[in-house]
Amino acid sequence: MVLKLFLVSLFWACFFATIPAVYGDLSYSVPEEIRLHSMIGNIAKDLGLDTRTISSRKARLDFEGTNKQFCDINLATGELTVSERIDREALCGNKASCVLKADLIMENPFELHRVSLNVHDINDNSPTFISELTKIEIRESTEKGSRFSLEEAHDADMGLNAVQRYILQKNENFILSPDQNKVVLLLENKLDREKQKNMNLTLTAYDGGSPQRSGTVVIHIIVLDANDNAPVFSQTVYKASLPENAPLDTVVVKVSATDADEGINGDVTYYLGRRSQSDAFSIHSLTGEVRVNGPIDFEEKTLFEMTVEAKDGLGLNSYAKVIIDVTDVNDNAPIIDIKSFSSQIPENVPREYELAIINVKDRDSGINSKVYCSIQKHIPFKLVHSFKNYYSLVTTEQLDRELVSDYNITITATDEGSPPLSSSKTVHLTVADINDNPPVFEEQSYSAHVTENNKPGSTLCSVAARDPDWRQNGTVVYSLLPGEVNGAPVSSYVSVNGDTGVIHAVRAFDYEQFRSFKVHVMARDNGSPPLSSNVTVNVFISDMNDNSPQILYPTPEGNSFMTELVPKAAHAGSLVSKVIAVDADSGQNAWLSYHIVKSTDPGLFTIGLHSGEIRSQRDVSESDSMKQNLIVSVKDNGQPPLSATCSMYLLISDNLAEVPELKDISYDERDSKLTSYLIIALVSVSTFFLTFIIIVLGVRFCRRRKPRLLFDGAVAIPSGYLPPNYADVDGTGTLRSTYNYDGYMTTGSRTSDFKFVSSYNDNTLPADQTLRKSPTDLCDVFGDSDVSPEVSFAIQSLFTVNTTLFHHSLVWLLVFFIIGIQSEPCSALPPGEQCKDDFNGGHLDTKHFNTC
Repeated sequence: MVLKLFLVSLFWACFFATIPAVYGDLSYSVPEEIRLHSMIGNIAKDLGLDTRTISSRKARLDFEGTNKQFCDINLATGELTVSERIDREALCGNKASCVLKADLIMENPFELHRVSLNVHDINDNSPTFISELTKIEIRESTEKGSRFSLEEAHDADMGLNAVQRYILQKNENFILSPDQNKVVLLLENKLDREKQKNMNLTLTAYDGGSPQRSGTVVIHIIVLDANDNAPVFSQTVYKASLPENAPLDTVVVKVSATDADEGINGDVTYYLGRRSQSDAFSIHSLTGEVRVNGPIDFEEKTLFEMTVEAKDGLGLNSYAKVIIDVTDVNDNAPIIDIKSFSSQIPENVPREYELAIINVKDRDSGINSKVYCSIQKHIPFKLVHSFKNYYSLVTTEQLDRELVSDYNITITATDEGSPPLSSSKTVHLTVADINDNPPVFEEQSYSAHVTENNKPGSTLCSVAARDPDWRQNGTVVYSLLPGEVNGAPVSSYVSVNGDTGVIHAVRAFDYEQFRSFKVHVMARDNGSPPLSSNVTVNVFISDMNDNSPQILYPTPEGNSFMTELVPKAAHAGSLVSKVIAVDADSGQNAWLSYHIVKSTDPGLFTIGLHSGEIRSQRDVSESDSMKQNLIVSVKDNGQPPLSATCSMYLLISDNLAEVPELKDISYDERDSKLTSYLIIALVSVSTFFLTFIIIVLGVRFCRRRKPRLLFDGAVAIPSGYLPPNYADVDGTGTLRSTYNYDGYMTTGSRTSDFKFVSSYNDNTLPADQTLRKSPTDLCDVFGDSDVSPEVSFAIQSLFTVNTTLFHHSLVWLLVFFIIGIQSEPCSALPPGEQCKDDFNGGHLDTKHFNTC
């Protein structure tokens, strides 16, 4: 038993849970013609709600069957007030009860209440007759007690407020019949036409209202000669059914009345009562056919009641009632009423979001008024049937403004009539944007190519990002991300236009400093919060021919000069020296070519076009000048080409002893005066030193007989001339790794010492046998068999005589004389020239040489 009760309770709970959110009815009574803005009741109190709920939920009334808004709800107080005139007679006609029905609608959540307004009748209408004068023709032969029907007075009010009694003006012939259903004039005393041909009687109709109202009509009685039979209808009430929208001239009903009299007294003519005259129907005066004369609309009026009068030829008449029932046809398409609609929603609304509340109506009745509603397919919305004729338009999926920004939603309502009628209404919905898309660059990375030495402010490239969002959410601003290029901020190299994304160079670039760098550009929108994305821009710098070739060897430093020793036995093609140059540019701008632009003997030496190697074109001959001066031009392959020149000084000699004394290359006035003094001194004492000159000539002859030192093209190039930043590359004019260089000495410095390394030739003078201070050692340098004892004795005597100051002076003057004859003063050489030792290709320090 307990289980059974539980199951029954569960059933009823589920049943009530499935009932839509329709709550109890509210009923109010209101008299008609109530003053506007009068309060009828308090909706909020009757529903148990506070005024804030009524206001926030947008409570409103929707009256059925009419477009008028008879009442309004004061959202501030919850009071139901009158907003339009309420006329019971206009609303309900002669119905016994008059009830206005309305739907009380509240949103969020959706809630519906039924409100009924019982409109009470008040005595606001007086009884009225159709006309102010009614004519009755009565034959004088009419018998006492004859009855004459009168048209009743009409009072639009109901109940006690309607017509309650009639009072006839006192007269001698007529009284009112006590019949309460009709107004009948009773002939109390016979008429005498000869006594009174016409008479006017006043008939007054009174209603039962308070205050009482009345209406009057004048009955004009014309006394005729005898015609004692009035027409008689075949039936007192005629009923017919007529579909609405019936064609014009359609016969609705036919009435018939007969008159027992004959002749003119029996001819019957039909008329519609004055109250029944309308544009909708007409009656044929002879046949009695009631026809359609105008449009019939079931929704306007469902029932027509008409009075038909039959009158004979002499004025006797009778009345009958015609009742026409109008039937409904499906002639009204459904009406779509948008009760609440949000024309713009953000794209991030959740699913099942309610956009609108839709009410559909059909003025037809029965099955013709049943309506179902739908929208087009393939849109992210649907209609949800709430209850009765209300639908909710809700979303079915997440919206995306970037895919579809506007929707035209067509709502179609179709009834179930035959044939069915439909109507549609289109609402426009705009999807509002939110910042849900970051800017996206058109390319994954960008490359910019710029030539070095560009102008500051020049355009490198342009980046572009697209943001599908709307307005400020889709407005893109470009900026550089912080970074460094060669230790400096990236903003000191490039800049980006925040609006266009055009990247400009802030400074001129140098290919020799760096050849490429990366810049990170950020694109940010103006949404809240802003979204951004980054892209890498690779800037590649192209080389320009903006660096002249740099000559590494020979390199002039101060007032020193470079001098190479060339063996007298050098053959054609022998490597004499090499010009080493580099170019800081790259590519063809660093392709170097070497040219001899000027030389002492143009046909003696040639230089490799791309190697810089100086070689002899022919065998060296005795007639060739001992001093050879070459001016070499090094030119790159750029456009336009740049070049540099250097001077190369060559001494054709076999050994160091034949090399003239080298002096400091700086030539000044003091050196010039010293040379003049020496020449004067030498000329003065030349006659006293003839013997010593002969000895010197003998020594030279002895040295020429010494075997020539072999110089197989081994050119000494100090490694110290090669900068650490330059690499040995074929084809650029720098020193190739296939050449070997054994040793070097320097003549370009006044403070450096002799340096010796291993020689290519075993006959090369050893380092420990050079320029000894004793005459014996000096002879050992040149061999032990080719010099005569006399020459050796003379040389030894020259260096050992120190007994007197005179002898010392002679020795030193001899030395200066030898220097004056065999070589030019070093100070007379062009700046930058240097002498070279022929023993091992090194540089000879003039300071040490003079000391020796």
